[in-house]
Amino acid sequence: MDLANTSTIDLSQIKAEAERLGFSACGIVRAEAVDAATQTVYEQYQADGRLADMDYLARYPHLRFDPTQLLPGCRTIVCVALNYYPAQPLPADTYQIAYYAYGRDYHDVLRTRLHQLADAITGGNPSAYRVCTDTAPILERYWAVRSGIGFIGRNHTLIIPRLGSYFFLGEILTTLETNPQPVNPELSLARQASCTHCHRCIDACPTGALRADGTFDARLCLSYLTIEHRGPFTPEQQQMVASQPTPYYIYGCDRCQQACPHNCRPVPTAIPELQPHPMLHTMTPERWQQLTPDDYRLLFKGSAVKRAKYDGLVRNIQAVALGPKPVPSL
Repeated sequence: MDLANTSTIDLSQIKAEAERLGFSACGIVRAEAVDAATQTVYEQYQADGRLADMDYLARYPHLRFDPTQLLPGCRTIVCVALNYYPAQPLPADTYQIAYYAYGRDYHDVLRTRLHQLADAITGGNPSAYRVCTDTAPILERYWAVRSGIGFIGRNHTLIIPRLGSYFFLGEILTTLETNPQPVNPELSLARQASCTHCHRCIDACPTGALRADGTFDARLCLSYLTIEHRGPFTPEQQQMVASQPTPYYIYGCDRCQQACPHNCRPVPTAIPELQPHPMLHTMTPERWQQLTPDDYRLLFKGSAVKRAKYDGLVRNIQAVALGPKPVPSL
């Protein structure tokens, strides 16, 4: 389907094509630099060390705060969301993996569909677009909000009204013009107000990464510790990972999303590539503790779990299997 019959793209046609490709939501916004307040908040998180040692989140600030520099002549950003909620979560009596990592690596799954949508929009002109998954320096949730897809909850995820937060986000930057429906910024604030008196996600976070003042500290997040952190755990990190309530997460964490009322009726994904390897549902704590490199390769071929590497996943398994260790006193 070729939507690019003029230099201006049609919003309703794009949304229809996005839905055909399996996306659950689609919004369009004019490309421009992010507002000063957003940039200040991001830079303050970095200055406070709340981005932990994820140095890549501090690189290329000129691109991160101005997507028009990611693609010469960029005029429009198309934002989409792809559902990843599993039809059959892992049993509660075994170690857990974050839902998003059950199937094949979402970067590949999302990128394929983004290219298909971009080709439809631009007539297959590769110079007229750039697709972005979370590997590009772009503030995905910011643009999703600006495009009208949803709002940011107290757990810092994008929440899509009536659908929840179990979604991958992706963007298409394009040089084509569009006439996006104006999004009232008050609408996002009104939606966000639905979280004002709810603190279930904060209560569900076992390590205090989510704070009552609305801030977030990656250094305390189980997802950061079990995925992004490299090398052995410090005694304090070991304590956080091993002291989490059961079921134990060994890769990522979904507790704040599971506690969110907006996720009370999640719809399982129909994307075949996001279905888990059948062996994953047969894994018991004992089998996890005996995980071999061959088992790892079989279970997670083409999976996002490869982000932690075999040694990292074994480190996580050993942490929950051995339990908390005493933290040296000062």
